[in-house]
Amino acid sequence: MPFVTAAMLKHPRAPPTNHSVDYPSGDSDHVSKRTRPLGISDEINLPVNVLPVTYPGQTHAQAFNTSEDLPKTVARTFSQGSLPISMDFHPVQQTLLLVGTNVGDIALWETGSRERLVLKNFKVWDLGACSMPLQAALVKDPGVVVNRIIWSPDGSLFGVAYSRHIMQIYSYHGGDDVRQHLEIDAHVGGVNDLAFSHPNKQLCVVTCGDDKTIKVWDAATGVKQHTFEGHEAPVYSVCPHYKESIQFIFSTALDGKIKAWLYDNVGSRVDYDAPGHWCTTMAYSADGSRLFSCGTSKDGESYIVEWNESEGAVKRTYQGFRKRSSGVVQFDTTKNRFLAAGDDFVIKIWDMDNISLLTTIEADGGLPASPRVRFNKEGNLLAVSANENTIKILATTDGLRLLRTFENRSFDASRVPESVVKPTITPVSSAPVPTIAGLADRGGPGVPIAGMNGDARNLGDVKPRISEEANDKSKIWKLTEISEAAQFRSLRLPDNLRQTKISRLIYTNSGTALLALASNAIHLLWKWQRNDRNANGKATASVAPQIWQPPSGILMTNDVTDTNPEDAVPCFALSKNDSYVMSASGGKISLFNMMTFKTMTTFMPPPPAATFLAFHPQDNNIIAIGMDDSTIQIYNVRVDEVKSKLKGHSKRVTGLAFSHVLNVLVSSGADAQLCVWSSDGAWEKQKSRFLQVPAGRTPSALSDTRVQFHQDQIHFLAVHETQLAIYETTKLECVKQWVPRESSAPISHARLSCDSQLVYASFLDAAVCIFSAANLRLRCRINPAAYLPPNVSSTIHPLVIAAHPSEPNQLAVGLTDGGVYVFEPLESEGKWGVPPPVENGSASGMSTTPAVGGPSGTDQPQR
Repeated sequence: MPFVTAAMLKHPRAPPTNHSVDYPSGDSDHVSKRTRPLGISDEINLPVNVLPVTYPGQTHAQAFNTSEDLPKTVARTFSQGSLPISMDFHPVQQTLLLVGTNVGDIALWETGSRERLVLKNFKVWDLGACSMPLQAALVKDPGVVVNRIIWSPDGSLFGVAYSRHIMQIYSYHGGDDVRQHLEIDAHVGGVNDLAFSHPNKQLCVVTCGDDKTIKVWDAATGVKQHTFEGHEAPVYSVCPHYKESIQFIFSTALDGKIKAWLYDNVGSRVDYDAPGHWCTTMAYSADGSRLFSCGTSKDGESYIVEWNESEGAVKRTYQGFRKRSSGVVQFDTTKNRFLAAGDDFVIKIWDMDNISLLTTIEADGGLPASPRVRFNKEGNLLAVSANENTIKILATTDGLRLLRTFENRSFDASRVPESVVKPTITPVSSAPVPTIAGLADRGGPGVPIAGMNGDARNLGDVKPRISEEANDKSKIWKLTEISEAAQFRSLRLPDNLRQTKISRLIYTNSGTALLALASNAIHLLWKWQRNDRNANGKATASVAPQIWQPPSGILMTNDVTDTNPEDAVPCFALSKNDSYVMSASGGKISLFNMMTFKTMTTFMPPPPAATFLAFHPQDNNIIAIGMDDSTIQIYNVRVDEVKSKLKGHSKRVTGLAFSHVLNVLVSSGADAQLCVWSSDGAWEKQKSRFLQVPAGRTPSALSDTRVQFHQDQIHFLAVHETQLAIYETTKLECVKQWVPRESSAPISHARLSCDSQLVYASFLDAAVCIFSAANLRLRCRINPAAYLPPNVSSTIHPLVIAAHPSEPNQLAVGLTDGGVYVFEPLESEGKWGVPPPVENGSASGMSTTPAVGGPSGTDQPQR
């Protein structure tokens, strides 16, 4: 019988049970709710988080170099203290590793900083809510094993399956902030496996157990939605998936039977035998196109096979296993290219297209007979269980760079100051101004950044910043001036459309593409390809990308009103998995599919018109929309309803940024006002403050103010044509300000680098300046002559600036003539300029620098 085909849908279906509790006779399931339901992000109510984005024409046959593509270098060794049984890397913050052990412990490691952020021993949260069989079993023998620990698709939750009845779900809020979410007495006996799935656009948890059943639970409420019965032996593993819009679950039992289930009550659609007829796990390749299983028989024979789903038959059997394994072999897949399994005291690697063993990795020895293995999402890190209760982290060259990003940096909430000194800002005097000393090092590893475009950036894949060497005060620091093309790397991206100014610009979260919105309401997408000159396929100034268009030739074009689109205020926000862009250019808000460029929906016709868009960091169904009538509307896409309307600004809203650490929304407006709102559902205004515009400066009538959170999620950058400023959010106090000279051109845009070490700023005279973020001191200036053609019009300048999501020293600018440039320092230098001197800090941890006003070229922060 075929595995999964459209014919499955021809079976009679029972009425949906998505919102009913379905307890089989004799079964009792108990849910202990520890916290309020978490806002589950499901990417605009569509199940797009389950699989990564692929583009038309993308194939598996990519050139690869085994030595570079496989993590072989032992970069870290951690002592867990008990035997690791299950491991899983965070899907976004790719240096975060969850571990579950043979004594029920769970741990969260930041592999970059080598810090164990969380260690929790097994504990029943609410014993009274557990079934009597479980209570009796725990009294008799309290020993518990973690059978599976796994992240949800967006990393906001993780689930733990224990060997005794219990499944627990935690919510994760960054750093070491792990909170109890759900505890469910799920199965009679052990809970053998756990996985997240997305049926009917709703995040669920699938479990299986010794009681021969598979169960499906609502991940937000813990309500049971389905129980699947039909196996004749304990169920060992589950593998949810979807294909051609059909949602299904594979399950394997200890008798070697494989079954497949739809989310209904009809019963199993597949009944097939797995090689080995015992412990078998199933997994798809990352792009969801190929199905594999790995199993071990009771006599120790192990098998990895690829399945032909349409035939329900083994397509290929991989060779190279030891004849008798001394344990159950575990496996994993990576890069749509490799299979890895722990066997015979090594890690064995196969190319998916070749049954012969490709290579083995010894990991410097010290591995058990059947080590556990787990890749991170990019495949540049590999966690391996080792002897003496240790875990080894193996890395590729890119993985080593990734780990160094967080080296010697650890999360410590106590480092965030309780209060800061309010500065007296006198832009044209020599009064001292307090700064944030070490601001860039206070954030926890991998903390998302709520960006100016409303996107949620993550530092899980940020490559290392160049450490700023200690400055010799005896040497005179000099600003780095770039006036010639040979002094840095720049690339103007190709375009074939009518020249019109670039109004908005953002990198995709993957770092492989740039998305622009032009003033004529048309979107432009440039994609870098992986090739010999660009091995990782990331954006770079060294290789030209392709301007991408779908085969239909239809561009993503916003709705416009009858008025001149050049007069509209464009805005967009990118979903965190790069699948969708929400955008507006004065008309209705449009939701586009980034793969096909198709318009998924439009909503909220003006007036008022949208002027800024931001996704809620915990729930992508909630969008904050700044309007040209000065209000902020909190809109729920799922129910097509405005939930709240926030009033506090007097002119149009020009910036929005969320902090998931503080649970606040910061807004900015053309009125030069900053407001802080609670984002936990109440949406109450907590504080407001006007920017301190320097005396004698008169902002233009439509001057924008933009806001972007620092990676610590406590401070934020405010950008106005008259200044750059760092604010502390809880008190809404300015702790550092930089003001250009009165004779200088106004600031057009600015943005923090992905690691929050630098501030990139563009000016109306076409200069681009790079500041140290910790003290807003200028370290490098790129003059227009370095990148613009000679004799170019004086009206040509950058309107918007974007920072690469994983390369701290790469930026892009969008110009008034429709051009987009990518800038990087020379490879020989690796960074922008020389860091300015760091002043002596005060007792409060704040340092002081002279205010602006000194001559250009001195150590004053001038341009």
